[in-house]
Amino acid sequence: MTIDTGSVKAPRTLAQRILGFLGHGVVHVVLIIVAVIWLVPTVGLLVSSFRTSTDSAGSGWWTAFLKPAQLTFENYASLVSDTAALGALGNSLLITLPTTILVVVIGSLAGYALSWIEFRGRDWVLIGIIVLLAVPLQVAFIPVAGLFRSLGIFGSVIGVVLFHTAFGLPFAVFLMRNFFGQVPAELLEASRLDGASEWRIFTRVVLPLGLPAVASLAIFQFLWTWNDMLVALIFSSSQSQPLTVYLQSQLRQFGANIDILSSGAFASMLIPLIVFFAFQRYFESALLAGSTK
Repeated sequence: MTIDTGSVKAPRTLAQRILGFLGHGVVHVVLIIVAVIWLVPTVGLLVSSFRTSTDSAGSGWWTAFLKPAQLTFENYASLVSDTAALGALGNSLLITLPTTILVVVIGSLAGYALSWIEFRGRDWVLIGIIVLLAVPLQVAFIPVAGLFRSLGIFGSVIGVVLFHTAFGLPFAVFLMRNFFGQVPAELLEASRLDGASEWRIFTRVVLPLGLPAVASLAIFQFLWTWNDMLVALIFSSSQSQPLTVYLQSQLRQFGANIDILSSGAFASMLIPLIVFFAFQRYFESALLAGSTK
């Protein structure tokens, strides 16, 4: 009779335990340092948004921790009373929300069609979408600007929405096609045998299973569109400019408008964070999808 000692682990020595603890400790320390470095600009912007322009010009934002009396809500009161800033915030919502909805809806429908509906040229359509992923925004500025001008929508919110939707769809279709393709084929076949139409299968079977991917796509598209300045700077006008373009215009007069600039920048950053944390559980589910298969 032989004893298999290969599966028996030798007890760890004291030195090995100390080295293991120190190894994990170093990783934790490095992660904490990286997190602090990443948070410092955000904290600085938050503190600056509660300081007057005089205090900001006279000393650094960190002095507010020693002199809490510097903190005030005057900046946000000025921001709320600024009609141009409120209009830019409204334009950001008018651009971001329709773009996100259009990209998610069209991308989901196209992703399902490319995954489970047989039609002539389907593979070529997918190849074309993959090729479009590599097309940069800059190559379309001049021709699209000419097209929008001929249609009379250049400088309007509709033009910015259409541009973001067009360039957001290739990634959306590719993402949703890959995610919907993981749905078991037997589940769809059983639904078809029960007499369900493709639309019913999509809305009642596939879409609920793909909710994490849909939420992830919505988060990505919302963040990309909300934080965009290049497209809005070219295709929007003074009446349709979003918050990013408005803040960029205030940056030219930094010394006089730091109160509006700091509070507006933090408000612009706060809204995407709210959206992200609201859909965080779906985002995590999408990232972990397939990890246990």
